[in-house]
Amino acid sequence: MAIRIGLVDDHQLFSKSLSLLLKSIDGYVIEVEACNGKDLQQKLSARPAPDIMLIDVNMPLMDGRETARWLRASYPFMKMVALSMDDKESTIISMLKAGCCSYLYKDIHPEELESALHHVYQYGYYNLDALHNKNRKAMNDNEAQASVHLSDKESEFVLLACSDLTYKEIAHRMNHSERTIDGYRESVFKKYQVQSRVGMALEAIRRGLVIL
Repeated sequence: MAIRIGLVDDHQLFSKSLSLLLKSIDGYVIEVEACNGKDLQQKLSARPAPDIMLIDVNMPLMDGRETARWLRASYPFMKMVALSMDDKESTIISMLKAGCCSYLYKDIHPEELESALHHVYQYGYYNLDALHNKNRKAMNDNEAQASVHLSDKESEFVLLACSDLTYKEIAHRMNHSERTIDGYRESVFKKYQVQSRVGMALEAIRRGLVIL
């Protein structure tokens, strides 16, 4: 059964090129293409919803975050993937909190994009940061997930880290030194087997610590 893909991006050249790329790979069908969230709303009203929606971040009229929030409310079973060149942590986390289950860069290799979409379709998320770990198989093992225990302070840190606060601001909010916050970060990174704040946020969402 083909995986139905939707594209919403105001850069038409990129969108058309991506559409042609996906059409050239067995197992994909492009269900809808739109240039912004408003355009997408109109087009989805007249056709079946795709399995996965690829969403640009910066768009006129209705940007990526607004689009993701609307899709999450209107099509709760649709999987959403942000696709952008914006690498700011605050932007990435805002898209994840809006409902996206992965954040990919537009210069991603086609083979990695295909792998990411299959992983999103099968598991409901894609965290490249964690998948690069040698224990990637354990990520989908319920027993392995249950074995990860965060302290109350680590859990509080993760919740604050899944926001637009800087680490310095998190330290002030938790009434701790920045060195203590660094310790929480290193501990959580190790437990979640990730290497970045974005990877940690994705794991926190996947494990249910952060509710979208």
